[in-house]
This record gives sequence, C-alpha cells and structure tokens, in this order.
Amino acid sequence: MGQVRQVRRVARAAFGRPTCLTRPTSPAPLIPAEPVPPPASRFLFVDVAALRAKQLRRGARLRIVSETEHLPKKAERLAMEEVKRGLVAYDVPPPPAPVAGEGE
Repeated sequence: MGQVRQVRRVARAAFGRPTCLTRPTSPAPLIPAEPVPPPASRFLFVDVAALRAKQLRRGARLRIVSETEHLPKKAERLAMEEVKRGLVAYDVPPPPAPVAGEGE
C-alpha cells in the first residue's frame, strides 16, 4: 500500500496539474451571407441538425444572435433553430452513377 502512495506522489510531482483548462478563443463562426434554403426532407433536416448539435456540445459558438428572444438551452434545440433559420450550410453529395451491368 505504501508503494502505491509513493508512486502517486511521484506521478503528481512529475506531471503536476494543468494550470488552465480553457480553450483558446476562436474567431466568430462562419455564417452564410444569405440564408441557406431549408432541407428538402425531414431526414436531411435531422442529419444536419444532429451534426450541428454535436458541434455545439463540443464548444462551437452559437450562430443565433438575439438578446431579446428566448433561446432553448439544449444543444439539439439550438441546432434545429439554426437549421430552420438557414444559418447552417450543408452539402448534399450527388447520387452515385449507375454501374454498367447492374440491374439486368
């Protein structure tokens, strides 16, 4: 038991504790100049909002700037609101080209 305590003390002395856990400040988020058209399907809307919610949970800055309007607290609701307002840019890849010889 005494040996384990000694190892812990040595580890603390060698590595210490982090002095600052804050992230460096980042520039303002990139907001599209024009609102992006809303997603064509509910499934695309959910996918885009889920990816944006993940960004918000990881510390991304909000794209909604409003001091008077009540904003939701959950990342998922904030992301959905940003997508509805056209503040989140998304890209839909083109469908794959059919391969010759398939479907015959």
